[in-house]
Amino acid sequence: MKELALKYGCNPNQKPSRVFMEDGSDLPIEVLNGKPGYINLLDAFNGWQLVSELKAATGMPAATSFKHVSPAGAAIGLPLTDIEKKIYWVEDLGDLSPMASAYARARGADRMSSFGDFISLSDTCDEDTARLIKREVSDGIIAPDYTDEALEILKAKKNGNYAVIKIDPSYKPAALEKKQVFGITFEQGHNDIVIDDNMLQNIVTNNKDLPDAAKKDLLISLITLKYTQSNSVCYVKGGQAIGIGAGQQSRIHCTRLAGSKADNWFLRQSPQVLELPFLDNIRRADRDNAIDLYIGVDYMDVLADGKWQNLFKVKPEVFTDADKRAWLDKNTDVALGSDAFFPFGDNIERAAKSGVKYVAQPGGSVRDDNVIQAANDHDMVMAFTGMRFFHH
Repeated sequence: MKELALKYGCNPNQKPSRVFMEDGSDLPIEVLNGKPGYINLLDAFNGWQLVSELKAATGMPAATSFKHVSPAGAAIGLPLTDIEKKIYWVEDLGDLSPMASAYARARGADRMSSFGDFISLSDTCDEDTARLIKREVSDGIIAPDYTDEALEILKAKKNGNYAVIKIDPSYKPAALEKKQVFGITFEQGHNDIVIDDNMLQNIVTNNKDLPDAAKKDLLISLITLKYTQSNSVCYVKGGQAIGIGAGQQSRIHCTRLAGSKADNWFLRQSPQVLELPFLDNIRRADRDNAIDLYIGVDYMDVLADGKWQNLFKVKPEVFTDADKRAWLDKNTDVALGSDAFFPFGDNIERAAKSGVKYVAQPGGSVRDDNVIQAANDHDMVMAFTGMRFFHH
């Protein structure tokens, strides 16, 4: 297949639309089911690069959940704890394969953002992963292969219209890439920088104790940032992104946004949330929305009289700021990556509130001394990578 005609571009008025290889060669993909759209394919190709690099860096199956040209979540296939199974709504699926575990983590860390996602998998999509995907609201998937059982499940999704794409894992892009903006052609070298342990050698803080698990989490954060709309900041713990802040004009706003998502991920593991007495017939998306409101500043939207009765068997107690803070203080050993340097120590101060212990950022700010001092004040380990990861 040398080109794929699309219904429209980013918006319905942007026609005609297609993807093709400028050199006349075949596309490196095969559409096995459905009709992916323009933005679907942007998510698919960026997501495929992300999971391929995660697999290369960690040696483990990897998955990402993309929305609007940025990852909502990314993870490797570590086994799920009992609490993670509960907050990701996969308790009933039994022991999951590594590939399914990776997607459960990528999807589950920020379920609000992952709603209607495009999925990328580093390895063959197996039946476990397909069964998990079957019941989630998703636009499509890209993977290097599919088992027969998985493909049958996925083809039945969305009344037979679920987009299923198979990509040639041996495909390598050209060294130069081009795009047009306002009729003007931009050209640059493909961002083929390899993110590995070598980027974490320059530790600039007093504390230089960087365990292997923390190194892996920092690599996950940096690889995720490489395919996240800039500015961007990524919090990672236990092999999965737990908070991604993308596209903010100010770095501190990225840090706050990603930090609030990381906080929500941890608050969902608290007894107050795990024991919420939901009605038996509550849909998954409504349950996710209710939890997001319950742990936020707008909690009365679900606890007010006339509201809570639609969601809960009994009215839950308010999750007070003091109780939330006490629980969040238990979150430790979080890793944080930034796609460009931190200009002020306020980013470190905010990160500390979400349990950050390990930091990787390019360095190079005129206020590096201030940022290093802030990290030292919190006994953090911070590495200067020397590399920026803007993605637009």
